[in-house]
Amino acid sequence: MPDAARPPRHVLILGGTTEARRLAATLVRGAAGVPEPAEGAEPVPSPEPAQAPEPALRVTTSLAGRVAAPRLPDGEVRIGGFGGPEGLARWLREHAVDALIDATHPFADTISHNAALAAATAHVPLLAVRRPGWVPGPGDDWHQVTSLDEAAAALPALGSRIFLTTGRMGLAHFAHLTDPWFLVRSVDAPEPPHPPRMEVLLDRGPFTVEGERALLRAHRIDVLVTKDSGAAATAAKLTAAREAGIPVVVVRRPPVPDGVPVAADPDAAVNWLRKVFSEADSH
Repeated sequence: MPDAARPPRHVLILGGTTEARRLAATLVRGAAGVPEPAEGAEPVPSPEPAQAPEPALRVTTSLAGRVAAPRLPDGEVRIGGFGGPEGLARWLREHAVDALIDATHPFADTISHNAALAAATAHVPLLAVRRPGWVPGPGDDWHQVTSLDEAAAALPALGSRIFLTTGRMGLAHFAHLTDPWFLVRSVDAPEPPHPPRMEVLLDRGPFTVEGERALLRAHRIDVLVTKDSGAAATAAKLTAAREAGIPVVVVRRPPVPDGVPVAADPDAAVNWLRKVFSEADSH
């Protein structure tokens, strides 16, 4: 139980990923004394005491609002931007945030840099949660690039029927390619500009290897383009491409801002929080 004179510590999670939802669930349920269920298991029902105990943590997740129907995490949720690093720093101060965790997508580099600037301005500890990236294995034909522009430049030499899985927000980088045909998979429908020869597949992972094999065959795909998101839910396409001998253009991740510690998963983030709060209590 926290000190009665002190309000619950406030953790702000910059979310939108599986890791962010898992972390929020772990913190919220842990604060109530209920363990996080194993992956795929049924959630453990919360006890219903006569008077609920005071929570050890207040957990807020911020979502960018780019997906029409996002999967909402446990705890409090806010949706929308902050207005740059200055707006985020102001939000951190006004809402008495004790720790900031950047668990956004590995390619959301703008919000990550804003988080680093805001945390430094507001003197709030900051952690980045980044799932491990994908690693090529035997039989993979990967062409690693540093940007979507480089990915687009590589395509004419590799194939003409492209499975593009880099998200709807970056289609403008491929809009000038008039000869190749694109199969674009995204959660929400893309808006122009985009390639003129394009079919859109609205879907959300996780995906299976069998399903990805069938997709590649049905659409006669000869090149796959992906970002190194590192998610297990979307890794099946890499296996299917390897089996089919299809080249894969992989966009490398942007680096985490200098000086920001990194955790590979929600469990490591919880350990970091314990350390941060323990050090704060000792001062």
